[in-house]
Formats: sequence, C-alpha cells, structure tokens
Amino acid sequence: MRIAIDYTAAVWQGAGIGRYTRELIRSVIEQGPEHEYRLFYAAYGLDPASPLLDSLPAIRTQHRNVRLIPIPLPPRRLAQIWHRLRIPLPIELFTGRIDLLHATDFVPPPVATPVPVIVTVHDLSYIVHPECALPSVARYLNGAVPRGVKRANAILADSMATKRDLEQLMHVDPQRVTVVYPGVGPQFRPMELTESEPFWQTMKLPERYLLFVSTIEPRKNLPRLLEAYAHVRQQIGNLPLVIAGRKGWMYDEFFQAVEQLGLTQHVRVLDYVHDKALPSLYNRAWAFVYPSIYEGFGFPALEAMACGIPVLTADNSSLPEVVGDLAVLVRAEDVSSIAAGLERIVGDEALRERLRAGGPERAHAFTWSHAASQVLALYRELGRSAA
Repeated sequence: MRIAIDYTAAVWQGAGIGRYTRELIRSVIEQGPEHEYRLFYAAYGLDPASPLLDSLPAIRTQHRNVRLIPIPLPPRRLAQIWHRLRIPLPIELFTGRIDLLHATDFVPPPVATPVPVIVTVHDLSYIVHPECALPSVARYLNGAVPRGVKRANAILADSMATKRDLEQLMHVDPQRVTVVYPGVGPQFRPMELTESEPFWQTMKLPERYLLFVSTIEPRKNLPRLLEAYAHVRQQIGNLPLVIAGRKGWMYDEFFQAVEQLGLTQHVRVLDYVHDKALPSLYNRAWAFVYPSIYEGFGFPALEAMACGIPVLTADNSSLPEVVGDLAVLVRAEDVSSIAAGLERIVGDEALRERLRAGGPERAHAFTWSHAASQVLALYRELGRSAA
C-alpha cells in the first residue's frame, strides 16, 4: 500500500502530538517495510537547525520505501486552506496516488479519490474545558474535528477516556474507535547520578527539586499547583519547583501567581528541554508533579514513572488509566488536595519507595512497538476492505 501520513506535528512540536507522531511513525515504518510511506509536512518557516529535524536524514537514507514531502507553506496557512477556507487542494497533488491516508493530528486534508482515512483524536479538551483554549482555536476545532471524524473510516484514540469522550460528546459509534496507547521510549529509565551529571551541571540545577514538564497553558493547572506549593513549601523542606516547558497560551496567570505568592526565588522556569536531555532532568528530581485539569494521555507522568521518579498527578480524564496505583492522585481543582499530595509524595518514604520500584515496570508496558503493530493491523484491514 501507498500510505500518506501527516508528519507536520513531528517537525514543529517538541512534545505531545509531535512526539506521538515521530515515535509512532518511526516504529510503523520499521515494522511495516512492505508498504510505501509518503510523509508530508508543512515546511515553510522551519528552522534548519531545529533538533526536531534530526531524524529526517536517517529516515531518508535508511528506508527506501519512505518519501519525505515538504509542502512549501507554514502550518497555519496550510490549515487555513484545508480546514477554514476548505479549498479542495487534494493531498495527492503532493504525494501522488495513495491507497490510505493517516491524519495524525485530528483533521485530514482533502483527497482527490475515495481512499480509506484514519484520524487520530488525541483529546477533546477544547470541548470539556473550553476555558483553557484560545477562542479562535476552539472555534476552529469545533468545526474541523467533527468533519474529520465524520469522514474517517477509523479513529484512533490515545486512551479509553478519549474514546468515551468521542462517544459521549460527538456520539461516535464505539466500533469506529480503536484505543492505541502511546509508548514511552527506552531513553526514559533510571540513571546513575554520574550519567545525569553533565546536564545537571550545565543547567545549574539544585540538588533536589520538584519537577513539572509541559507547555505552560491553562489546562496544566499551574496556578493551583503554585498555590498548593506556597502553602506547604516550608513543611516539605523548601524544595524548589522547576518548570520545564515553553510558553504556550494564556500563561500570564502563571507568571503573575509566581510573583503574587512570593515564589520568585523558589520557582525556576527552564523553557523547553529537548528529548535528549529530558531523562537527566527527570532523574534528578525528588518528585514529579502534574495535577493537570485534563489529559488525553499524559506523556510526562509516564516518562517520570519510567525514570523511577515518584509522581503526583490528577485523578481525572486518562491520568488514572495511565499511572494506575503507582502515583499519588489528587483532585486537580482542589488546592488543599494538591497540597496534601505534595506533603505525601515528599515525606512518605515508604510510599516513595513503592512508587520508585513499581513505576518503571508499569511505564515500560506502554511501548511504541505495540502501538505500531496495532496501527499496522488497522492499515491492513482498511486496505483489504478498500481493495
């Protein structure tokens, strides 16, 4: 089969959907050499020095059955053409004839001929928590996602929670939805202190710290985390809070809270940390804290568990599904619950030992290899039905 795959998120986004696309499609290509893959992506404006492009030369040279297809438009303009203006510019103009299309980021581009379409829906946060999304983005998704879901022959969801949301909020037939859990890479593992030392020294991090990793945006619940942290900071030994994540949107409340709560000297914002450095950052943490309001999967919590770091996270959406009983679960909208969770995960040594011991085994049950085998099975099934 000739399979067209939207690879745009892989070259533009470091975490989340970007990591999902890079890791899943890499494993799909390795496990399914009988197919031809056309990886198309919006390429205009890409920084040639971006580390997100590092894997492209290897894909090009190691896999003769893969074509990289850069489209000379920025992502926003391409989305406008396809999904806002709905100009029927078929993807085959760039890829040539295809037998199947996989849209990895919610919405598929138009196609000239009726081929099977798979759409990955990562979450429906813009419906469940519209207050956490930019109004313009929510309007776009409220129009484009239902159209894409309706067009799809099959839908991939990152979790049972997202599948339930699709059923309840979009009235999607559950038979059309396949849950494919993302994986965690082997680089996320417990490390010796000497192994993480170079990164620790370069970043001038404290000996012990609480860690949060993700984009700074409202859904991540950082103002409540800061308030809880301020309440218990002295009780937990003045552990600094390290925030690793780029500025996303509607982040002013977070930075205002840092100042208003008097935490300027106790909170350090690192900005985005590349995948290669993340394992060292996790391994040096005393605990990982992630009381998000809503997650379609929750990569950072799983990565921290894989590194053997005790995790505090929320009891909502997909998060309990991912961490099981190997994390401290708190109520995301209750500051006192987060504060009590912080005291437990810092001070209860028996609990910390159980989480350190069990986290890596649970986390590494989520593999990209298994995810890719499920996706390839779906490719083949749809290919046979279209033949």
